[in-house]
Amino acid sequence: MSQLINAVQAAEEELLVGNIILYPTDTVWGIGCDAENAAAVKRVVKIKERDASKSMILLVADQQMLLHYIASLPADFQQFVEKQERPTTYVFSNPKNLPKEALADDGTVAIRIVNDEFCHRLIRQISRPLISTSANISGEPAPKSFADVSEEIKKRVDFVVNWRQEETIEANPSRIIKINPDGSQRVLRD
Repeated sequence: MSQLINAVQAAEEELLVGNIILYPTDTVWGIGCDAENAAAVKRVVKIKERDASKSMILLVADQQMLLHYIASLPADFQQFVEKQERPTTYVFSNPKNLPKEALADDGTVAIRIVNDEFCHRLIRQISRPLISTSANISGEPAPKSFADVSEEIKKRVDFVVNWRQEETIEANPSRIIKINPDGSQRVLRD
């Protein structure tokens, strides 16, 4: 447990000064930063060589934190989330309290409530969401384990989290579901 706590504290220190981290998530390895830090979000886009018009995923600790960044949720949202059997990201049309750099060009935001213990603890420590985008140059395959992360990406980030690097379990990106203003849903990526 102390190794987990040390990894969380080291990552927290980096995020609080605006640095970019390479870290394990409940899906693939990600590049991230404090989602409320517009300058850091811009750096993530640059590191990834990504089109700035494409949104990135924000990771939150729980539904309470989600409500700080979304104007309203459908009445049955909690029950819907509980039924999901794998990590699922939700796209919302009514974000608030976020810099424009964290939003897609159409004003939407993609948010996932994490199940991963490291991410959950880290988000709780910084009391803000994390940006999460796969740890690869845009257009290249997403790394399914730390061993798949390119040396180029490792050199571009400010800090590499020392947690779960030895795992060989191949993870997949999250499912993405758009939550429409009327509460209806549409699967964008399965």
